[in-house]
Amino acid sequence: MSQPVVFAVPAEVDLSPAPIPPHWIIEGSPQARAKRLAMSADGTASVMAWSCSPGRFTWRYAVDEFLHIISGEVFVTDENGQSRRLGPGDMAFFPAGSSSTWHVTKEVRKLAVCRHSMPRPFGFALRAWNKLVAILSGPAEDANPLDVDPAAAAADPKRAPAV
Repeated sequence: MSQPVVFAVPAEVDLSPAPIPPHWIIEGSPQARAKRLAMSADGTASVMAWSCSPGRFTWRYAVDEFLHIISGEVFVTDENGQSRRLGPGDMAFFPAGSSSTWHVTKEVRKLAVCRHSMPRPFGFALRAWNKLVAILSGPAEDANPLDVDPAAAAADPKRAPAV
């Protein structure tokens, strides 16, 4: 049985308190709030809505995080001292194990996709397993053309999406 499709309006969803660890806070008293909107069936990925009031803090990433700023403004300084302003429409990627300093100047709200990373050999094995399952289960008549592997499509023109 497949999981249900999830729809949400991250800019409007009610968030719950998600305190920043006190020893991460550098300046001010930033108040963070969050809500998990969806999670993958295997539990390795989730989609979060998150907001934070003004302040400055260090953030340590335990998981890979892709984010999209919905509203507000934050200046992010990476481990090399490079600073970047992020505002509405901007996106960033923070790999697991990295850290950055966040200086929130206007309450910020973001949509984040968080994913537990796995060692390359496991990732390769997972992709190989998925390919084997797809081969053994045969072609799906209702397959999404965007899910087609370009290498497989090049090798077998019948698998290429109709344009």
